[in-house]
Amino acid sequence: MNVLSPETLFDLRHTAAQELLALAKFPWEILPKLRDFIIAYGQTLSPEEYDHPGDGIWIAKSASVAPSAEIHGPVVIGANTEVRHGAFIRGSALVGEGCVVGNSCELKNCVLFDEAKTPHYNYVGDSILGHGAHMGAGAVTSNVKSDKTNVVIRWQEPEPGELETGLRKLGAMLGDFAEIGCNSVLCPGSVVGRRSIVYPLSRVRGVIAAERIFKADGDIAVREARG
Repeated sequence: MNVLSPETLFDLRHTAAQELLALAKFPWEILPKLRDFIIAYGQTLSPEEYDHPGDGIWIAKSASVAPSAEIHGPVVIGANTEVRHGAFIRGSALVGEGCVVGNSCELKNCVLFDEAKTPHYNYVGDSILGHGAHMGAGAVTSNVKSDKTNVVIRWQEPEPGELETGLRKLGAMLGDFAEIGCNSVLCPGSVVGRRSIVYPLSRVRGVIAAERIFKADGDIAVREARG
């Protein structure tokens, strides 16, 4: 399904994971490889541009990290990114340039493209957030099904279908400039297309195509282009 390809969801120029994603048929295929990739990538970074304060941790000198943030490797935090008070990065996190990891947010095994923002009380696990994607306060990714079986991605457009991912842990894929409303839950295997909007307090399952407005299950509108 073309809507699920990395090139459809993301502008790959805005992440250090470009080479991984370019070789993947589906973006979630890179998640099991992410830890080793971050370690190898971190070792190539210039000490003139990145601090290396701990094992497997590389932080751009221009990034701002609150003293109260807790960071476990492997992790790369890009230039001009802000990691705020009480943030918890559990490892296997590739955080791009100009990102925000906010108050009491938790990241684990994920990619944040440049300028992705998780500003307030967000959990992002086993997920990829595209360039400029934004999660409203309290919005979270759910990455494990209650029955602990592998995640299956389902869609309705252009006709109903489903795809077995082979992963027991898989959160959400947010396309470039996707907007997730406050206190929304993205169920395991959710995919939100480029520039789509999810209303606050939503429960999202399956695939939302690009340029859509998700109001509720069965109530999805096409987003009107702005002149």
